[in-house]
Amino acid sequence: MSRILNVGLTGGIASGKSAVAQRLAEHGALIIDADLLAREVVAPGTDGLAEIRTAFGDEILDVEGGLDRPALGRIVFNDDEARSRLNSIIHPRVRQESTRLRESAAEGSVVVEDIPLLVETGQQERFDAVVVVQAPHEERIRRMVEDRGMSPDEAESRIRAQATDEQRAAAADVVLDNSGTLEELREQVDQLWEKLSNKGSMVE
Repeated sequence: MSRILNVGLTGGIASGKSAVAQRLAEHGALIIDADLLAREVVAPGTDGLAEIRTAFGDEILDVEGGLDRPALGRIVFNDDEARSRLNSIIHPRVRQESTRLRESAAEGSVVVEDIPLLVETGQQERFDAVVVVQAPHEERIRRMVEDRGMSPDEAESRIRAQATDEQRAAAADVVLDNSGTLEELREQVDQLWEKLSNKGSMVE
């Protein structure tokens, strides 16, 4: 049995991945949130933010000198080359911090790395199990428009910038279906936890 069980959690934007991570945390998993780390590594004063400024100019800074995420988003989400350049700045820093957190985990922990672009960045092979959250396209668009204030076109652009449902499913050991209620999703997570917490065996 390995010292810890490494689980990769991913899903398209607005698929319900955060709800899954929250439920796993309630069960006792150590959650490493790549989105949170991605914010930390480009916080004001970091070399990550300095490199982004060099790459994209002062227009991606807000009035306080921090990262203006909407401005940066408008640049990169419709430009594959720009998005790749941004990822080359952020992803190595996030992986370094993820490794530090994972290596500090207690013996016997279930460590869940919440990585939106897990499939896009080809990281699936480094996990003991990959869990993918799927939700209907129309529901994801609705969530982004109503909950995140995006326009329908912006929401579609974000989805197109990520892997397809089929690509994520092909990399998954477990697919969680979030087409129903939150309670139904949580029940699926509870069943998943029973497998993950039995650390002597792999996820079926």
